[in-house]
Amino acid sequence: MKLNMAEEEDYMSDSFINVQEDIRPGLPMLRQIREARRKEEKQQEANLKNRQKSLKEEEQERRNVGLKNALGCENKGFALLQKMGYKSGQALGKSGGGIVEPIPLNIKTGKSGIGHEASLKRKAEEKLESYRKKIHMKNQAEEKAAEQFRMRLKNKQDEMKLEGDLRRSQRACQQLDAQKNIQVPREAWYWLRLEEETEEDEEEKEQDEDEYKSEDLSVCFGTISFIGCLSLGNINTLSCGNPLLWGAVLFFARCLAASLASAHQIPVALLLMTTKTLSRHY
Repeated sequence: MKLNMAEEEDYMSDSFINVQEDIRPGLPMLRQIREARRKEEKQQEANLKNRQKSLKEEEQERRNVGLKNALGCENKGFALLQKMGYKSGQALGKSGGGIVEPIPLNIKTGKSGIGHEASLKRKAEEKLESYRKKIHMKNQAEEKAAEQFRMRLKNKQDEMKLEGDLRRSQRACQQLDAQKNIQVPREAWYWLRLEEETEEDEEEKEQDEDEYKSEDLSVCFGTISFIGCLSLGNINTLSCGNPLLWGAVLFFARCLAASLASAHQIPVALLLMTTKTLSRHY
């Protein structure tokens, strides 16, 4: 009994506690599993070798072997070519620039009708071409929209610049009329509009605004009318007015004419027609 207990292993000893565990990645592959896989691979290779090939596969193999072999002298057609002067490996044609290898055989193996694959290929090319045209038209439309946006922005900037020139010229016209003791302008747009008015003039202001809006005058028309005012209404100022001030008015009038010609595609001669009178008297 004591011997049996001594022969039994102590589960608290170092032989059980300090056993090093296998920490290698992956599970250890047993020998039986390796042998089973090896036998399976050998069986698959044997099946491939012993598998009976189909009739199509045998025909394809025989055809490839026959196409790889060159024609010999025993072939009557090749012998006739040799009598006509053809040599093996020589290119066709008088200049020797023709083909050397024979035209390959393209045997149809599918079930589709004759010309069906060519039709599918043609439709695919047409679809691709249509897609390219759509992309091209879309790019052109985007470029056109961007160009129109730039033109609108440029016209807006030219319009704002023209309005600023018109305001400065109106101020000069108002000064010329003040020298002639003119209290009310002949037209509403000849002078700058007052920003602040008294309560007594509030009703008159609303009426003036209605009349002014009903006219729907553009900056272009207002500028042309303003130049007419300078040439006709203030021509007598040259004899008794300030020449420097009159020169500034004439300069602004010419600048306005040039700005209108560039912003609104109006001939310069038409806009400078009224300024010629100013140039002669000045």
